[in-house]
Amino acid sequence: MLERALFGIRPLWFVIFAALTLFLGWHASQVRPEASFVKMIPTNHPFIQNYFEHQDDLRSLGNVVRIVVATEEGDIFTPEFLKTLRSVTDEATFIPGVDRSAIKSLWTPNVRWSEVTEEGFVGGPVVPDTWDDRDPEASLEQFRTNTLRSGEVGNLVATNFKSAIVYVPLIETNPETGEPLDYQEFSEQLETQIRDKYSSDTISIHMTGFAKIIGDLIEGAQQVGLFFLLAIIITLVMLFWYSRCWRSSIAVLACSIIAVVWQLGIIKLIGSGINPYSMLVPFLVFAIGVSHGVQIINAISNNTVDGHDKLKAAQLAFRGLYIAGLTALISDAIGFTTLMVIDIAVIQELAIAASIGVAVVVLTNLGLLPIIMSYVGISPRGQTYTASVRNEAHPMLAFFGRFSQPKYAYTALILAVVGLSWGAYYGQQMKIGDLDAGAPELRPDSRYNLDNQFVVDNYSSSTDIFVVMAETAPSQCIAYENLELMDRFSWHMENTPGVQDVKSIVYVAKMGGFGLNEGNLKWFSLNRNQYVLNANTSRTPPGLINPDCSMAPIIIYLNDHKAETLKTVVASVNEFNQNYQQEGLELLMAAGNSGIEAATNSVIEDAQYEMLLWVYGVVVVLCLITFRSIRTVACIVLPLALTTVMSQGLMAVMGIGVKVATLPVIALGVGIGVDYGIYIYTKMKEGLEQGMNLNDCYRYALENTGKAVGFTGLTLAIGVATWIFSPIKFQADMGILLTFMFLWNMLGALILIPALARLFSKLGKPMH
Repeated sequence: MLERALFGIRPLWFVIFAALTLFLGWHASQVRPEASFVKMIPTNHPFIQNYFEHQDDLRSLGNVVRIVVATEEGDIFTPEFLKTLRSVTDEATFIPGVDRSAIKSLWTPNVRWSEVTEEGFVGGPVVPDTWDDRDPEASLEQFRTNTLRSGEVGNLVATNFKSAIVYVPLIETNPETGEPLDYQEFSEQLETQIRDKYSSDTISIHMTGFAKIIGDLIEGAQQVGLFFLLAIIITLVMLFWYSRCWRSSIAVLACSIIAVVWQLGIIKLIGSGINPYSMLVPFLVFAIGVSHGVQIINAISNNTVDGHDKLKAAQLAFRGLYIAGLTALISDAIGFTTLMVIDIAVIQELAIAASIGVAVVVLTNLGLLPIIMSYVGISPRGQTYTASVRNEAHPMLAFFGRFSQPKYAYTALILAVVGLSWGAYYGQQMKIGDLDAGAPELRPDSRYNLDNQFVVDNYSSSTDIFVVMAETAPSQCIAYENLELMDRFSWHMENTPGVQDVKSIVYVAKMGGFGLNEGNLKWFSLNRNQYVLNANTSRTPPGLINPDCSMAPIIIYLNDHKAETLKTVVASVNEFNQNYQQEGLELLMAAGNSGIEAATNSVIEDAQYEMLLWVYGVVVVLCLITFRSIRTVACIVLPLALTTVMSQGLMAVMGIGVKVATLPVIALGVGIGVDYGIYIYTKMKEGLEQGMNLNDCYRYALENTGKAVGFTGLTLAIGVATWIFSPIKFQADMGILLTFMFLWNMLGALILIPALARLFSKLGKPMH
């Protein structure tokens, strides 16, 4: 029925496909890289819910960019440097997306100094009232004094006084357009309006923060197009080498590219987009399209050599492969949707994009490609080559054919157990989250990571911040019993491995008593008198309590945001809460970049095995429906499982953590790998039904589809291996993982399926 519907009205299908390609191509051309801070985090996690509840009170501790202005000569207390710092502050203030009310710099009025004199507390902005741009020298000494008294040395001012920070909180919406903040455009504005404009022989600019990471990722992602183009060229060359027919090679390539175009167009129509973490999806769609296209071309070539005309050859190829192709593609599509169990929007969007892409491949490479080939056919040169190699005993086919024989089958199974043991052993050492400092998504020598290292080396306050929110009833955040518990908590966290320092309203309350009593250290403590505490905290800087005094953030500065550090900190907070919980005060996790990272790690850790169970569950059910045999399902799925376990071991050995960027790769690898097994076993099943023994039916499968499987796995591995040279480290990591998975899925299908079939035949009745 499907065959008649497809080939009965070929001209109409051509018109429909052409119209859809033009329509979706126009929308695909409007797809732009995008990113969102909210989409990168697990919005339903308790940590994130707590953060959202107090988001307005934590604006300066959320999504921020640090702009460091450094001098190469002298220190910051020169008219030239301060003029540059002022200009950078002004430029940053007026970039769309910046929270202007919360920006901090030595030049902003919210950065103040204070001291206690015989007359009481005195203070003011760091920039003295006497500052005169026409004669800055007159106020430089006062500026220096105010800076030293501000408490910002190590925070906004480098400990060596050779640089200063402009602290730039962001908002998620561009106030000029009402649209979500465009991180690519924002990052470009930082580069052109600040770094390029103010960098010189004596001034250097360094920038860190989520927006810069995403901006640099998008900038690097633009080079992905070059890798995609290189993969297309490699694939075309390999296709021609395989078939010796330009017609079929170009047809497979064209249909696979059309699938990518359709996918991008549909993504645009549903209001989604491509972010730095889903940019591999178009390549995977292309890869899946090539994989199925090669099977179609292989079948058409063999049918043509058998004497059928172009139309009949295409019809027979479709008839013989559409069930296996649909099973494989449905497995891919549903398997990819299992990524939806991960409560992180960018991964869910990736799942949707991959599922759409696979659904499109059903139409382009199982539908359009046979129609095209029914018109153009295999070239005479391609037919001659197919006939010649079909009658030759190819050494690779002879090699793989041995694995249906007992001696080689059992040897392969023993080696598979060894590989499984290796993967399981090292897989236990696989870590969740980031394993490196800075931005592990980028190369260690990238500009961003060098900028981050500059901040770490020159400032005492870490860029990795974990915020615990001390929540009380209104007006009770400075009550003595609450401050006393916060003080104990601060001491507990200061003695936690990985913690550098802790700051909160407690420090302000102690400093107030200390300052009002002539700097006597005996008074550097919490006073039990509430009126004294009220006086001591009357000059609390912004950000340490909210307006109605119902929440006070406790800011914990960490050595880094590595997975082990975050796990230790979270465990330490939980331990304190279990031992010292007090009515009227809740210590809620977590905000700050490290708090959000901890929540993300938690979601990924909980979801990784659930995702794999769903992926394999879908594959098992669909294969069971198609082949009606548990042993057949085992033959197809067990090689995939071996590759998955070994991939986890490889990640541990190479120091690749499981995180937003890498978690989907294993599921995507399973989705592509199952295609090989389904095609091979479909042909083996045909041989078994014709009464062949196991050796003969596997040789039959190799001759009809084995070469295509081997070619596809090798071609895709070579294409994705080019990613290893990407400037984006996580893309290079994905290139390594996918290359490994493409090769091992291919080898697993060619070696282990016949070996397992031999084993099951030995254990029970012959395979059917």
